[in-house]
Amino acid sequence: MAKKEVSLYSLTLEELREYLKEQGFAKFAADQVYNWIFKRYEFDFDKWSNVSGKIKKHFEENLDTFLPKVVWNGLSKDGTRKFLIGMNDSNTVEAVAIPAKNNRLTLCVSSQIGCAIGCTFCHTGTMGLTRHLTTGEVVGQYLAVTKWLRENVDEEARLTNIVYMGQGEPLHNFNNVKQATKVFMEEKGIGLGQRKITLSTSGLVPQIEKLQDFPPVNVAISLHAAHNNIRTELMPINKAYDLTRLFEAIRKIPLKAHRWITYEYILIADLNDRVEDLDGLSDLLDKKVSKVNLIPFNEYPESKFKRPSDEKIKWFQDELNRRGYICTTRTTKGTDILAACGQLKSEHDKLNLWAD
Repeated sequence: MAKKEVSLYSLTLEELREYLKEQGFAKFAADQVYNWIFKRYEFDFDKWSNVSGKIKKHFEENLDTFLPKVVWNGLSKDGTRKFLIGMNDSNTVEAVAIPAKNNRLTLCVSSQIGCAIGCTFCHTGTMGLTRHLTTGEVVGQYLAVTKWLRENVDEEARLTNIVYMGQGEPLHNFNNVKQATKVFMEEKGIGLGQRKITLSTSGLVPQIEKLQDFPPVNVAISLHAAHNNIRTELMPINKAYDLTRLFEAIRKIPLKAHRWITYEYILIADLNDRVEDLDGLSDLLDKKVSKVNLIPFNEYPESKFKRPSDEKIKWFQDELNRRGYICTTRTTKGTDILAACGQLKSEHDKLNLWAD
């Protein structure tokens, strides 16, 4: 294992047990370490009272123990909180904690610094791609936000759900996102159930075809148009993987743990909110395994697109329901701090992450 290349936060419990065994330490210490990190959110080794000094010294010398740092946060009037999170190389990403009913608190995590997909409706798409996040950086967003919430809001705060809908295309960073998902689901760690995690993709067909080898979590497809010409205008990836190829791949997704595929559909005024768009969706989607999640377009500075009227949004949803589809409209949250869907963009890359 190369020095400092593996993050302590990127290992499943069994992997940490095996690592300790290989290094000549007792395997059971992995359970103690896991409890400190993923149950107590304590990252100060000096407070790990039941972990041997030799193990802690070994971690410091051989593993990456850097925890991403919350360098800024903004609170929306609706309770949504956006976090700017700094990595060890001074790059930043944004993550968003979204409250909902029944004490649900969903963290929208990023998978890349920037994004290579370049969707024309998305603020993140204007950044370009800087690099993939490591597994430790993906998991680290969850850990850093939980630690911040417990220290600043509620000492019992807990993030209950994860959606891979922040900056980046998760399937473009397939291996790291897959490993992070395994860590999120670790029963003796964070312990999120498979239905508490949603993997979203813009339609990266070769990676969709590999989902048989991915933990069985919820899958969401960023569809946004039912006709190739409109989808290509919104999502350049459609040039390489058009709707025919996309749906061939979608039909191969195993649906053992989740009976539905969710289709995210951003409603944009006078572009994809017409009767012919409803007809196109009816032709594409299998009513038995499809849910449609309408997302009224969230405007941001310099965007050329506009949000439809509330009446138009309701009409579009009602029509899909009438045609036999399960269709919901996502409640827009965090627009006042640019934290809503499609609005994330790290504006603070030059911040001194180590400033007090």
